[in-house]
Amino acid sequence: MASHKLLLLAGDGIGPEVMTEVKKLIDLFNKKGLAQFSFDEGLVGGACYDAHKVSITDETMAKADAADAVIFGAVGGPKWDAVPYEVRPEAGLLRLRKDLGLYANLRPAVTYPALAEASSLKRELVEGLDIMIVRELTGGVYFGEPKTITDLGNGQKRAVDTQVYDTYEIERIARVAFELARKRRNKLTSMEKRNVMKTGVLWNEVVTQVHNREFKDVTLEHQLADSGGMQLVKNPKQFDVIVTDNLFGDLLSDIAAMLTGSLGMLASASLGEVNPKTRKRKALYEPVHGSAPDIAGKGLANPIAMIASFGMALRYSFDMGKEADMVDNAISAALARGLRTADIAAKGEATIGTTEMGDAIAEEIEKQVV
Repeated sequence: MASHKLLLLAGDGIGPEVMTEVKKLIDLFNKKGLAQFSFDEGLVGGACYDAHKVSITDETMAKADAADAVIFGAVGGPKWDAVPYEVRPEAGLLRLRKDLGLYANLRPAVTYPALAEASSLKRELVEGLDIMIVRELTGGVYFGEPKTITDLGNGQKRAVDTQVYDTYEIERIARVAFELARKRRNKLTSMEKRNVMKTGVLWNEVVTQVHNREFKDVTLEHQLADSGGMQLVKNPKQFDVIVTDNLFGDLLSDIAAMLTGSLGMLASASLGEVNPKTRKRKALYEPVHGSAPDIAGKGLANPIAMIASFGMALRYSFDMGKEADMVDNAISAALARGLRTADIAAKGEATIGTTEMGDAIAEEIEKQVV
């Protein structure tokens, strides 16, 4: 059995708590002979700043480059609001994405049957929901230059962020999205703002060209991103795969998270190019929920997004689809038993903590091992 090398970066806030639940699953998979994982750990974000005055060290970056996959918790919190911009906790995550070339961010929004009532929308709108949002992750306004704040005098300042995309960046993210759509329900929706943004005009043009050249069998539709956000709330099940840029992907995936009941339910995968020699790709897996400093250290955090992110690693980095399904089935089974953390509990419903939910999911995985 091949051995897979993981780098675990727990980060800040609730990151260490939810990462502990992933370690349980790693130990379980090793113990039951389902896989063979080894792992190293490192500091990132505010925790790394406190220790080294940077948000991620070169040594940790080297470990990330050498790993088969990075499992990431969360970074940030008010404790570090006043640190220099270039070493803010989030800069560590941005460096990982940029230096590892993790241009494709996959964010599934799935409503588990037992949680249909937890959504902000009516049950009939979200029951059976299964959307994949594909967000371009290393270009656009988050990385474009110039990025400046200029003092104009007389108490006035000017801030500039640059939205920039090249053809190749749009082509490669479009291919990822089209290929995913082929494996799902064969429909792709591309979202941009071509009515007011030149990058949107190019995005629309390039996605259409890739469709006509390589993916005519996939149904393609285009929507303006603001209209797409409205449609996600009005009629979310019309979508299968959505592809969009870095900024709109950030916004739309958080909207999709609330369709599922909680940010604590949303996993993600960030993928790089496939190495033609090894057939492997750099990858980082993280929950979308952030560091939640208000509940950090209290054992209240929902570990499901973190556990589901590990499940995505099984699927996309290690071609372990059967085992990934086991993780998904275990989450669904634990929820079907009525187990709830506070963020997904109905008013007056009994709740459990981080450790108890992690233990329950591990138990449900063990039940599936033959």
